[in-house]
Amino acid sequence: QVQLVESGGGLVQSGGSLRLSCAASGFTFSFYAMRWYRQAPGKERELVARITRPGGSTNYADSVKGRFTISRDNIKNTVYLQMNSLKPEDTAVYYCNALFGSAEYWGQGTQVTVSS
Repeated sequence: QVQLVESGGGLVQSGGSLRLSCAASGFTFSFYAMRWYRQAPGKERELVARITRPGGSTNYADSVKGRFTISRDNIKNTVYLQMNSLKPEDTAVYYCNALFGSAEYWGQGTQVTVSS
C-alpha cells in the first residue's frame, strides 16, 4: 500500500515558522523526486518546492524562495519543508508528491493557516 502522510501543519502567526513532514511507504522512496504543492480555496494548485533523488538539487517557487527549504532523508523515507517568515498568503493545503517516470503519488494534504 503506497502512502504519503503529511504532518506538521497548523495555525501560525505571520512571521512564524512551521516544518512539514511527509512520511512515505510502499514504494522505493530513494528513486523518486519529491515535491511539495499547495492549494488555497479558489486558487490553482501551485508547485512550491522540489528535490531530486540524490537530494543535491532543489527548486522553489519565486513566492517562497529564500523562506522555504526542502530536504529529504532517504533512510527515514521522509521529505521535509521548512517554512520560515510565513505570510498570510502562504495559507493553503500543502500536498506531498512523489514522482518517478510515469509513477506519481499524492498525499492527502495538511492545512497551513497563517494569521495576520
